[in-house]
Amino acid sequence: MKAWILTTPADVTERPLQLVDVPVPLMRDDELLVRVLACGVCRTDLHVVEGELPSRLSPVIPGHQIVGRVAAVGSQVKDFALHDRVGLAWLNRTCGKCKYCLAGRENLCQQALFTGWTVNGGYAEYAVAPASSTYRIPNNFDDIQAAPLLCAGIIGYRCLRLTGLTEHEWKGARLGIYGFGAAGHICIQLARSRGAEVYVCTRDRERHQALAHDLGATWVGDTAEEPPVKLDTAIIFAPAGELVPSALKATAKGGTVVLGGIYMSPIPSFDYSLIYGERLIRSVANNTRADGREFLVEAARLPVRTHVQTFRFDQVNDALIALKHDAIRGAGVVVNTSTWQL
Repeated sequence: MKAWILTTPADVTERPLQLVDVPVPLMRDDELLVRVLACGVCRTDLHVVEGELPSRLSPVIPGHQIVGRVAAVGSQVKDFALHDRVGLAWLNRTCGKCKYCLAGRENLCQQALFTGWTVNGGYAEYAVAPASSTYRIPNNFDDIQAAPLLCAGIIGYRCLRLTGLTEHEWKGARLGIYGFGAAGHICIQLARSRGAEVYVCTRDRERHQALAHDLGATWVGDTAEEPPVKLDTAIIFAPAGELVPSALKATAKGGTVVLGGIYMSPIPSFDYSLIYGERLIRSVANNTRADGREFLVEAARLPVRTHVQTFRFDQVNDALIALKHDAIRGAGVVVNTSTWQL
């Protein structure tokens, strides 16, 4: 099969991914072999490719927002059949035995494996994953629309959970979103459906600020601007540590600032007064499978509509370069239309 592999991390402008022929991945008894039809382009892929996340598998095939069809079924798998349409996400496998797994916090499992980082991912014609970590894609999303839901959407959903606001507290709540890429443009749809006012701080006027307006933001400004009201809670999706003091300053007493990325540049020191008043800072670490299942139900009910820019399978490096330069309005998706068969 054809696959894009990373051997040596480097700046994406150097086009470090190489398109090569590799064997179709071997499948365990509890796994599915999936024919990849679409794979979302995530900022976490940038962190893998450029080495901001330490190399854990080399070479590795990145990509972890995978939509495809089941091509083969492991002998222990009962819940999926050939040709089922499925989604594979960031969380690939957990131990199921540690204190985190047993407490329903498998996202913190020390032995967890992650698609496109510690196991091979979706910038390829085929991928494998445990059936237990595989999602059914709701019928009202096509392949391209569904791909960004599998990380950007799930993480945005978990960030909203970690704000601590209850179902009844969302109505009229003031939510700040810092950075408005794939995750932000899905998160705003969830938040507004729950009754929140959304205030967006993002630096790109032509794409990101315009999309935030289109999706109903109450106010949109640059990352350096302070929202016109105090926020009840804020989520930072941009991997920029310097935004943490800004978000704290904009958040009212008792509010929570949620950090939604797997990587962030250093957070500068700040005056104690910014956190005084029982303000909280919470990081989001990965996701649980329950997050994914719950989110897909909510996304289908609304329904969420992803704004997508597509790239051909031979344009993976171009897609990552566009993402790095904030040149994608909404989410990027690599579409695999090749006819290679088992």
